[in-house]
Amino acid sequence: MTDIEIANSVKLKKITEIAKNLGVKEDDLELYGNYKAKINNFNLNPKGKLILVTAINPTAAGEGKTTVSVGLADGFTELNKNVCLALREPSLGPVFGVKGGATGGGYSQVVPMEDINLHFTGDFHAITSANNLLCSFIDNHIYQGNELNINPEKIVFNRCVDLNDRALRQIDVALGEKNGVVRRDRFNITAASEIMAILCLTLSLEDLKQRLGNILVAYNMDNKPIFAKDLGVNEAMAILLKDAIKPNLVQSLIGTPALVHGGPFANIAHGCNTIIATKLAMTYADYTITEAGFGADLGAQKFLDTKCRIANLKPDAVVIVATVKALKLHGGADKTELTQENIDALSKGIPNLLKHIDNIKNVYKLPAVVAINQFTTDTEAELNLVKTEVEKYGAKAIVANVWGKGGKGVIDLAKEVIDLCEKENNFEFSYNVEDTVEKKLTDIATKIYGAKGIKLTEKAKADLKDINELKFDKLPVIIAKTQYSLSDNAKLLGAPKDFEIEIKELQIRSGAGFIVAIAGSMLLMPGLPKVPAGQKMTIDNKGVIAGLF
Repeated sequence: MTDIEIANSVKLKKITEIAKNLGVKEDDLELYGNYKAKINNFNLNPKGKLILVTAINPTAAGEGKTTVSVGLADGFTELNKNVCLALREPSLGPVFGVKGGATGGGYSQVVPMEDINLHFTGDFHAITSANNLLCSFIDNHIYQGNELNINPEKIVFNRCVDLNDRALRQIDVALGEKNGVVRRDRFNITAASEIMAILCLTLSLEDLKQRLGNILVAYNMDNKPIFAKDLGVNEAMAILLKDAIKPNLVQSLIGTPALVHGGPFANIAHGCNTIIATKLAMTYADYTITEAGFGADLGAQKFLDTKCRIANLKPDAVVIVATVKALKLHGGADKTELTQENIDALSKGIPNLLKHIDNIKNVYKLPAVVAINQFTTDTEAELNLVKTEVEKYGAKAIVANVWGKGGKGVIDLAKEVIDLCEKENNFEFSYNVEDTVEKKLTDIATKIYGAKGIKLTEKAKADLKDINELKFDKLPVIIAKTQYSLSDNAKLLGAPKDFEIEIKELQIRSGAGFIVAIAGSMLLMPGLPKVPAGQKMTIDNKGVIAGLF
């Protein structure tokens, strides 16, 4: 059966029952039908254990990080542990593009999967509207006389839409206005919007309003910064986000509670769900299982260095997801022959996994276990090779059959994670936030990616000058780069050596509270593939959807 057929075959529990089992009071729920709700009580007292699920660099073979996250949580449920998931919301871009949704797969899914993968509770639409309201205020201010003396050529805040649309990467605005100022603009995908990052990093409505006001939107003719609060728009933006700030409660196929909230990509944004949802899950549950986007060089790095720093969180254990197929691709195997045993390619690809283990254990000083997301074509020789090589690094690799068996297929992994949570760890960040921006970027590139250093373009050097003059140089940094490689070149698979990370530009996210470094050919607006996933979807007269994974 397909994922959606499996999801539709399961009778869901009422969301009020899920909330009651978690300990959420009925008065703290805002119902969106029978199977979705928002939680409107932000009395956070995080006391539970925090488990991060990450992965090797993704490949066309798929790694199943979210599927393992859901299956692992169900494994905890099977062991009668008090557990809650904390996941990101899917973006419509990948849903109708090529990557797919973000609700897991097989018998390890969060549901209702169609709703979560589509409009859900409207959070993405609210973020898009708040983003574009700010853009409309900027252009209207210029049209109405430009009291702030905004330089139309130095507007740094862009429009967004929650779709993959490469035609919007560069546009001209105000073409139809007689007195308008025609200027060049662009759309980013909503997952890359600073509003998305702000929502994911805020802790209250008051904090949200302050962060929205602190967004750098432009420079004036004297090259002085102009912020959203100068336009008087941050309160209106917060009004659009008043419901989006509340975490969404859903469930797994067996009724494990899941808070699905916020959805920044990890390749072009910081890749983590909201701090509110994570801390709320840790408040109600003894164990919180969360995931961070793409490979550990992106999602886990940003989770650990940015989210944990801002939220004052300390993970208790890390799960690194890998598949035999993906490791063979990293080792140079032909993608049409991945079902055949190939010990040579697997041996050459395993260093990618080992680099991520090394980062988690030796850079961040956290206990880690490898989850081998099993496929039926994996051979005993291949599985044993992965286990043996991982053990040499002082970690365990445990086979997980979450797609076919759900929580029952991951009991051994769940027990190992529980054991890891009881061990002491000496969590460290990969860089000192008080260092220069260039030093922080160099530390990430050399320690986490394995690069020999970074190289700044002339544009990046000019951006760095602005950052230093505005005294934003002590902010955390995140790097937007390809997810497919530890480097900034998508074709360099495995664990490449002797490469530099080219930083093309630096963007100030003063509302979110970090600096974004654009590396290599990374774009903030993805495009659709030749055959988009949306072409294969159908809906019948009864509203039943097919082709959605």
